[in-house]
Parts: sequence; C-alpha cells; structure tokens
Amino acid sequence: MLNYNIPIRPRRNRRSHALRSLVCENEVTVNDLVMPLFVIDGENQKIEVKSMPNIYRFSVDLLAKECQELWDLGIKAIDLFPALDDSIKDKLATESTNPDGLYQRAIKAVKKAVPEMLVITDVAMDPYSSDGHDGYVEEGEIINDKTLPILADMAVAQAKAGADIIAPSDMMDGRVEVIREALDDAGFTDVGILSYSAKYASAYYGPFRDALDSAPKSGDKKTYQMDPANIREAIREVQHDIQEGADMVMVKPGMPYLDVVRAVAEMSELPVAVYNVSGEYSMLNAAAQNGWLDYERVVQETLLSFKRAGADIILTYHAKEFAKWQQAK
Repeated sequence: MLNYNIPIRPRRNRRSHALRSLVCENEVTVNDLVMPLFVIDGENQKIEVKSMPNIYRFSVDLLAKECQELWDLGIKAIDLFPALDDSIKDKLATESTNPDGLYQRAIKAVKKAVPEMLVITDVAMDPYSSDGHDGYVEEGEIINDKTLPILADMAVAQAKAGADIIAPSDMMDGRVEVIREALDDAGFTDVGILSYSAKYASAYYGPFRDALDSAPKSGDKKTYQMDPANIREAIREVQHDIQEGADMVMVKPGMPYLDVVRAVAEMSELPVAVYNVSGEYSMLNAAAQNGWLDYERVVQETLLSFKRAGADIILTYHAKEFAKWQQAK
C-alpha cells in the first residue's frame, strides 16, 4: 500500500552541479548553431552594423577569413546574406543570377577557404530588387506566380556557386516545389532546402534591414509574411512545405514565437530550425550595455529556450561568442 505521507522533494536532483548535469534535459552545443553573415563588395572591408554591436559586413576576402575562424571555433554552418549597391538592383532581381556577382563570388570564396563549411544561402528578391520586396512587384502588388521562376533561377545559380542548402525566405506560395524541381532538373539533387516556412511580419527585423539596406521602397510585407496573431496558419504553411519537398523547416523570429516552434516540432518529421533574429540580438546587447542583465547568462538561457521548445537548429548572431565561451570553459 502506498504511503502518501512521504514528502516529495524534487530538490534532491538539484543539489550539486554534477547531479544537475546528470538529469539535464536539454543542452545547446556549437553543433546546433548557424552563424548568419553579411557580405559586401570591395576589399579589406569590415564594417560594423550600427544597430547590431559586434556584427559586421565583410568584403569577400575577409568573409573567407571569418569563416575559417568560425570553423576553428566549432561552428560548422553559416547563412549568407548580400548587401548590394542600389545601382545594380532592378525589378527582376537580375543580379541574383550573375555568376560573377558578389553573392556567387562569396559562396565560392567560403567553399575554397573552408571546404567543409556548410553554406546556407538565402533565396528572396529583396536584396536585389529595386522595389525592396521579396517578390515581383506590379502596380504596388506582390505577384506570387511571377516571382516563382525568378526564385528558381536564383536557387540554381547559388547551387552552381557551391551552396549546400538553399533557404527560401520569400514566403511565396508554392516556391519550395518550384525550387526543388529546378534544382533537380539542373542536376543538384543533393542540395537541400531549408524553408522559412513560418516567417512572420515582425517588427524584430529592423536591424537586419539596416545591415542589408533592403527595406521595402513602399508598402510592407504583410501580404506574404505571416500575421503574428496566427499559429494554425503556421502549421498549414509547414505542412505545405513538407509536401513540396523541403528538407528542413524554420520558424522566424525566435523568442516571441516559442509556442510556434513547439507546435511545429510536435507535428514535423523534418528537422526544425528557428531564427534568433537581429532585433532579439540587439535587445540583449542594449540591455547589457546599460548594465541591466548578465549578458552571457541571458544569451545561454535564450539559446536553451529554443532547444527546450523543440528546435534542432538555431540560426543566431550569438553563435561566435557562444562558441568562444564554450572553448573558454
């Protein structure tokens, strides 16, 4: 017969570091992390993003060196974003497929410097578009189906340059299927797709747009990025991308959307990524600079929250500093 008078003492499992480590349910390691990087034209250029302390825009030569440093710290994957001059942007994002363009040269340089580095590339029109939108703009409207072949050509150009994983961030309907077919037809059957499946129309992207100078010239992105109020819609988006051939799915942003990460992780058979975005990074830095919090502890706790919610992959601007902290232990 059970004795219900025995006191329950969960604290027994917390009484020492060794015991806490033994029963720890979740852990973040460098193997979980992807470092986003920004590339610009020129040589010997390393320019700090004003709204993102200690995050830089690198010219191709210094980008390659940065990737070698990341690799030596144990970071095995990067996500690359180009910042282009307005003079080479147009409505059709034609620069996105230029084999000698900045982005393609950057991909090749990284793979030459660190062949084993996993290079994830961004597919969306906004870095190359004179309209600043992720899709093709016609009379103020973003036209879904006219955008799809542009994205497909962009993906193939990136694969030719050496990209390992294509990451469409545009949120156009049907783009995963079109990109998968284009990659397969071009012989890139081994190139994966990490789909930004649940990407919200968030106010947390501000510093990122500073880094790329890619804000829309007019209007906003609410007709294609998701309403922050919705979660069932996120599940629907993920289901579509899985059916269309995605290899991994993503939720973006991270911290305010942990419930979405959990919901996606519970239904997805594919690896789930989360993007710890620029605004989240800058918030913690600003608070730390004011002495309001312990920066390292809060970053560690933040990254752990993504793992606890169910994320397998974390894209984060904290990746490099996290790796340095781990090496110092």
